[in-house]
Amino acid sequence: MTADGVDAVRVQRRTVAVLSGGVALGGLGVTVGITVGGLLARDVAGTDTAAGLGQTASVLGAAVIAVPLARISDRAGRRAGLAAGYAVAVAGSLLTVLAATLSSLPLLLAGLFAFGAATACGLQARYAAADLAAPEHRARSLSLVVWATTVGAVLGPNLAGPGAALGRALDLPPLGGAVVVSAAVFSVVAVGLVLLLRPDPLLLARRLGGRGAAAAPRRATAAALRAVWASPSGRLGLTAVVVSHAVMVGVMVMTPVHMGHAGAGEGATLRVIGLVISVHVAGMYLFSPLVGVLSDRAGRSATVAAGGVLLLGAAALAGTAPPGAAVQLGVGLLLLGVGWSCGLVAGSTLVSEAVDVTLRPTAQGGTDLLMGLGAALAGVVGGPLLAVGGFGLVAGVSAALVAPLVVVWLRTPRPARAGGVSDGPGSS
Repeated sequence: MTADGVDAVRVQRRTVAVLSGGVALGGLGVTVGITVGGLLARDVAGTDTAAGLGQTASVLGAAVIAVPLARISDRAGRRAGLAAGYAVAVAGSLLTVLAATLSSLPLLLAGLFAFGAATACGLQARYAAADLAAPEHRARSLSLVVWATTVGAVLGPNLAGPGAALGRALDLPPLGGAVVVSAAVFSVVAVGLVLLLRPDPLLLARRLGGRGAAAAPRRATAAALRAVWASPSGRLGLTAVVVSHAVMVGVMVMTPVHMGHAGAGEGATLRVIGLVISVHVAGMYLFSPLVGVLSDRAGRSATVAAGGVLLLGAAALAGTAPPGAAVQLGVGLLLLGVGWSCGLVAGSTLVSEAVDVTLRPTAQGGTDLLMGLGAALAGVVGGPLLAVGGFGLVAGVSAALVAPLVVVWLRTPRPARAGGVSDGPGSS
């Protein structure tokens, strides 16, 4: 019990539980969109090249929207920022359904852009889990919220088939029916966070640290990122987050389109694609608590290195798989997901530890902006790369993105650790 009469440990447990529940449900809606977004763009535009635009719009939306959501969180708390983001995602889902009905590619891209707000919320929820966490448990708390996404995310891709049936029942395009499910899910999550995320973890952390919420400085995103980059561990964390996400998106967004060339019937292909994406998403989230423990005990730097190795192995395995090789693609995307988890959990923890609590929301929003922009670039070139050189070229170019991470990792000093606390400075 603190001097303010607040049991911070109890509040932290409640915060992680509420965030985990919201992210688990929200993950269902997000991964439905991941599964059908590229296919919707391909169907509306009539070319494989356009498939990359659909996923890129969503990834870009997650990147750009992360900054205003972080600013809302900075001024009014995590609850307000997350609820606002899910509300935007509801609007994006409905706009996507309308665009599919009208066969309008510009409208579809606008809808998928706003849909990306749900991804931004899922990512920023991990930071909210670390606001009140003790330094030696910070990566574990962050990873538990990442892990919670497993529940909805693994089920989400497999709702593409039932969603198509719902679309036909509602006299909508089949793929549009799946997005209706996303809109309903995001609405429930937004309301749940408003009602249950109390007290707000960020505002409470500031109060317990002797910093009033109203007095928290509102620094520009660029200044916050410079503060992160000024710390060697922060530099490694920022690079790990950006590179891991870009590599993952670069390979993942073109996998459904690549598998669609197998020549099986539409229903069978959707089921197989859904299973492969489910395996990938399981790799992203299912092992994250173990990644968090590894990051706390072995060190953030070692976990980042493990993630880089896994990303390279995944690109090699998936990139050499023919369209019908579902098992090989599934294993490759499983490794891709685990590599992403290592980079995200360890990297996000390093970024959070690199700056003071008053600067964290802005720095975290800026990190997610760069992460999303890198992934958007990887996604937008995926379609042309697939058309020119096939899926192997897509995977090869994605693997090359690991090179900057290797350079930064080699130049980052790894100080001695004590008491199981990882290599970040552990600022509170």
